[in-house]
Amino acid sequence: MTRGDRVRTFLRTTAVVAAAGLALSACAASDRETDDGEGTTAEAGRDTFIFAASSDPASLDPAFANDGESFRVARNIFEGLVGVEPGTADPAPLLAEDWEVSDDGLEYTFFLKEGVSFHDGTPFDADAVCANFDRWNSFTGVLQSESLSYYWQKVNGGFASSDVESLDGTGKYQSCETSDDLTAVITMQSPLPEFISALSLPSFSMQSPTAMEEYGADDVGGDASAPLLPEYATAHPTGTGPYMFESWTRGQQVVLTGNPDYWGEQGQIQRVVFTIISDATARRQALQAGDIDGYDLVGPADVEALEAEGFQIVDREPFNILYLGMNQANPELADLRVRQAIAHAINKEALVAQTLPEGTEVATNFVPPSVAGWSSEVETYDFDQDRARELLAEAGKSDLTIEFNYPTNVSRPYMPTPEQVFQSISADLEEVGITVVPVPEPWNPEYLDRMQGTADHGLHLLGWTGDYNDTYNFIGVFFGAQSMEWGFDDSELFEMINEGRYQTSVEDQTAAYEAANVAILERLPGVPLAHPVPSLAFTQVVRDYPASPVQDEVYNVIRLED
Repeated sequence: MTRGDRVRTFLRTTAVVAAAGLALSACAASDRETDDGEGTTAEAGRDTFIFAASSDPASLDPAFANDGESFRVARNIFEGLVGVEPGTADPAPLLAEDWEVSDDGLEYTFFLKEGVSFHDGTPFDADAVCANFDRWNSFTGVLQSESLSYYWQKVNGGFASSDVESLDGTGKYQSCETSDDLTAVITMQSPLPEFISALSLPSFSMQSPTAMEEYGADDVGGDASAPLLPEYATAHPTGTGPYMFESWTRGQQVVLTGNPDYWGEQGQIQRVVFTIISDATARRQALQAGDIDGYDLVGPADVEALEAEGFQIVDREPFNILYLGMNQANPELADLRVRQAIAHAINKEALVAQTLPEGTEVATNFVPPSVAGWSSEVETYDFDQDRARELLAEAGKSDLTIEFNYPTNVSRPYMPTPEQVFQSISADLEEVGITVVPVPEPWNPEYLDRMQGTADHGLHLLGWTGDYNDTYNFIGVFFGAQSMEWGFDDSELFEMINEGRYQTSVEDQTAAYEAANVAILERLPGVPLAHPVPSLAFTQVVRDYPASPVQDEVYNVIRLED
């Protein structure tokens, strides 16, 4: 859930039915054709890249977005102070060429790239940096809802003022000052070690202060459950990136055009079309028909078939976690021995081999091994069905019956085939005497609402794709505070995780997170299952697609060769 999927309910308002996606093939084909002046059409030059998105973006203003499809578009229009090293989740300079952090971790000095302008001609300078930071911190009313300013709230911790006491003046951000046109100094109220990594998120992209004022960027109507976005967020997003916004036809496509004044490499691709095709089968068929150049979230069953047909499969490095959640508010799961029995009953190796993409790694932690804080010392609960039966007998649960929730009609990077994963785990549980009651529910919107907003669930499948390279972005999201998803209240664990978050020494923070990961697996709120490899598919003409574990994929580096 780029995007996590945790507080992404706003995205659901833009869901598109599969039939709409199937109707787009003619639309997509028209983007490849130009009028030759004689009433007929000829194939356009290869400067147009057509990519099938699974849904509309939730918002074209990335400050109000927390979903992968919004971020996919935003990364091509906008840039932040910090980017990522290509092919990794590690932070790297972008609009800030360099930065310095004070010894006490309170002052960040950013040295900005010279000669950069926003798409409307507004100079990108230190004043623009401060305008963006002050904007985020000054959100009020509906703008503070998690469906809009999710990432500022989660990373910074609060706003300058709020009706909610926990968010009122409690944020880490204190001020932004300009020492000259190309130097911005951010001062924090207390240390935030993940700050630089978090700035690589599209939500913290630099946006034109001129355009935001002209088109009322903060004039959001409605309420937290149904916000109404202003003109800026639907028709005038203005960044510094290699592409400029052209149009958005809801349910059909988003079109971007090349930025002729881009400070960096302009590249071959001068037109990007995000065709909206919600159904996975329809996306595959559009690729096979030549209506699109590529798509994401390729199902494992389609990978081998598409490769056999001559299409390219590009894998992202796994930066995610698929897990089996165990809600301790359910009396059947409150006993640690029952949860341990369930963990021992699952054959993770077989699960990965039978249901997940090639290259998928078995998980032992709730973070990928590439993230500092991953621990080799955690309890792994190896596959041992005899031990599982013993633990159930010790707990007096040899005849256990438990509901098992899983989503339908969805494919996520960490869970491309939920039904198959459910079937594999259910068979293992049945083998040790656990009676599984299947509870399938459509992903959109019922599933997430039930898993995260109610106590009405037992076992459940869910996962997370990391937003940036920081341990808290995984275990803090899951276990940093009491949550209905997990159904337990453990102040000692919460304190361990949150104290680790603010350690200013890398060594101290890594050690704190390693200890927290050990403590999590001792308590066993869920079973980390796997780190699946997400796959994309492309026609043979696509070259140099910049696959990124955090989906930091900007299309000016792509080449198209017939």
